[in-house]
Amino acid sequence: MAMVELYDTTLRDGAQSEGISFSVVDKLHITQKLDELGASYVEGGWPGSNPKDAEFFEKVKDLSLKHARVVVFGSTRRRGIKAEEDKNLTMLVEAGVKAATIVGKGSAPQVTRVLKTTLEENLAMIADSVKYLKSKGLTVFLDSEHFFDGYKSDHQYALKTLEAAAGAGADCLVLCDTNGGALPEEITRAVKAAAKATGVPLGIHVHNDGGLAVANTLAAVRAGVTQVQGTINGYGERCGNANLCAVIPALKLKMGIDCVTDEQLARLTEVSRFVSEAANLVPGPFDPYVGTSAFSHKAGYHLDGITKWPDAYQHIDPDKVGNRQRTVVSDQSGKRNIIAKAKELGVDIEADARETQELLQRIKLLESRGFQYDNAEASFELLLHRARPEYRQPFELVDFMVVVESRRRPSTRKGEEEMLSEAMVKVKVGKEVIHTAAEGDGPVNALDRALRKALLQYYPSLSQVKLTDYKVRILEESTGTESQVRVLIESSDGVDEWRTVGGSTNIIEASWLALADGLEYWLLKHGG
Repeated sequence: MAMVELYDTTLRDGAQSEGISFSVVDKLHITQKLDELGASYVEGGWPGSNPKDAEFFEKVKDLSLKHARVVVFGSTRRRGIKAEEDKNLTMLVEAGVKAATIVGKGSAPQVTRVLKTTLEENLAMIADSVKYLKSKGLTVFLDSEHFFDGYKSDHQYALKTLEAAAGAGADCLVLCDTNGGALPEEITRAVKAAAKATGVPLGIHVHNDGGLAVANTLAAVRAGVTQVQGTINGYGERCGNANLCAVIPALKLKMGIDCVTDEQLARLTEVSRFVSEAANLVPGPFDPYVGTSAFSHKAGYHLDGITKWPDAYQHIDPDKVGNRQRTVVSDQSGKRNIIAKAKELGVDIEADARETQELLQRIKLLESRGFQYDNAEASFELLLHRARPEYRQPFELVDFMVVVESRRRPSTRKGEEEMLSEAMVKVKVGKEVIHTAAEGDGPVNALDRALRKALLQYYPSLSQVKLTDYKVRILEESTGTESQVRVLIESSDGVDEWRTVGGSTNIIEASWLALADGLEYWLLKHGG
């Protein structure tokens, strides 16, 4: 099978995803990461659409890229004017890069209903634009927009649009499933027809509205395309684009196509999470290949299987994509899960030890009360240490009380009131019992402040720890206000992050337990 070039459009198509707005600095950093991953082309954006993309093309010239070529994006000339007079086309030349992708209509209904022009004029717009950019020395790719829908409605015209671009010298014809609704067999049929009609290298660009973007991309490769377009993490408008984090390992590990080196493939998870961070989005835990749960094992018999044979319950070695196997501890766990998870965390426990069996029973009991350790490894690690006879907790929770009352603001209009929360806690450190109180913006914040106020007298370094996220889940909605509640808290010291959990029928108690675990965990890790 022929080599396949990777064309990344995260910086343009991916940035059209709801909630994503990359800065110029973000785009430069992502470009560098994509180069390290082995992308052949990185589409930087459309300089005619906004000043930020124009600035990117100015600054990207200073990057030292080893592999990737930066591509500028635009559209065919407007109807009724010459290509050399179209400002959008001249801006592509002025961007200063060696390759350009232009989008042109590959569907007759799109031409007549959306462009509001004739079928003949659309063919001329495509040919003129390609010729103009080729005359300026650029490598030119045509994104044939709506090609697969166009092929279904009028296959002869859809192929004519490709022939027009091929005749004008286009270097690659990229077939687009713009609305994301095609099926793999439709992709295969149209790609083979395009290859027969033009003889020019073909590419594929599909959206995920039918949940088939990756499958459609692989089907297109099977049918003969040599350029694959997509985005990191599948970001993109509506339901997103083909996810390169799934496409790349499928090409290399499943289809035997060396689109990247082994070393580059091993950076896939790192790149995925880097782009998530730049997009200010939480990485998808269940994403294939790169998600934190992609190689997690929760059921005891699964863990037993992979202990004997790693391929028993995972389709690839996670190291190949820079990910890792995880053991999840839950009420479905057996002793093997406990031992394997403890080993991951650097804690040695024995399978036949009484403490191990007691720990397993305690975990199952706590999970029946609302605790869950799948995503709260810090709380689980504390359980491991607390089960050991030699462990001494740095503090003990004795008691707490929270008061919430409404008070009238003295300097506002009559009748305006505010809610005030005050927490009182008792904590034992060694032989000392400390009784403190603090006010806060809500009962959990008041508890956090009061607890810290007590502990900072003995552990001043705890001032580094900040609560960064707080989530509450009601577990049994049918029982109303008596439902079990789970609280998940994320904490950070500016370097590391960790998650702790609390469970109770009382949301304040669940929060209190998760807060205390977060502070105890930090002290455990820092010699407290």
